Amino acid sequence: MPTLPPEPPPTELHKARPMAESFGTDAQRYDRARPGYPEALVTRIVTGSPGPDLLDVGCGTGIAARQFQAAGCEVLGVEPDSRMADFARARGLRVEVATFEAWEPAGRTFDAVTAAQSWHWIDPVAGPRKAAEVLRPHGRFAIFGHVFEPPAEVAQPFAAALREAAPDLPFAKLPARPALDMYQAGYAKIADTIREAGQFAEPEQWRFDWEQAYTRDEWLALLPTTGGLTRLPPDKMAGILDAVGAAIDELGGGFTMRYTTLAVSAVRTSATS
Repeated sequence: MPTLPPEPPPTELHKARPMAESFGTDAQRYDRARPGYPEALVTRIVTGSPGPDLLDVGCGTGIAARQFQAAGCEVLGVEPDSRMADFARARGLRVEVATFEAWEPAGRTFDAVTAAQSWHWIDPVAGPRKAAEVLRPHGRFAIFGHVFEPPAEVAQPFAAALREAAPDLPFAKLPARPALDMYQAGYAKIADTIREAGQFAEPEQWRFDWEQAYTRDEWLALLPTTGGLTRLPPDKMAGILDAVGAAIDELGGGFTMRYTTLAVSAVRTSATS
């Protein structure tokens, strides 16, 4: 694990429901600390969709959904964690509480279906089929998420502290700085599952590179919102934050994060294909 659970994480993670539904522990912190998505990605999805009606799968607190609203979309979120859903509703988003697989569309269809850093919690076989079911012909399906690349001076102390605090976590066993191509391979597998659904045109893979500066406090606010860390006991979390905080202090109190946002997108072919 580099600094956050890898995107996409290990297969079968969609079965880890306690972890999947743990992010609402502190929804306010999650919404404040988590980064948004490149405007170029949002624009590409909006302009590549036949209309404004968008379904956001695993919408969380609505970070991506609010960006799509600002771009002119009518957004409905589906979110299994009621705490996250309540937070999103309080900020103007319509949300229905359910897992995507169990969610009942009641005959509704959409021009776009998106999943922002959430698709790994969805069954990889049932998910694309459900997306095809609720997409109008020529509607756009887009799955996307971030790859986080902090400096080695931050990533390595974090990985060491995580292994000591929670050696049984799947993410603790991963290398400190996995290569970007590992993530790209994961998105290639997602593209394969879309192909196998048999109801989409050939998937496209997109990449957006960008940077964001973090202070010590900003990064330590983000870490507890991620993956298995949301379920760590306070004492173990404190040990990790102390180690990472000390490493950032050694860098002068801040660092620049390199982000890559990866996406897979495909267009629904027809209602009968």
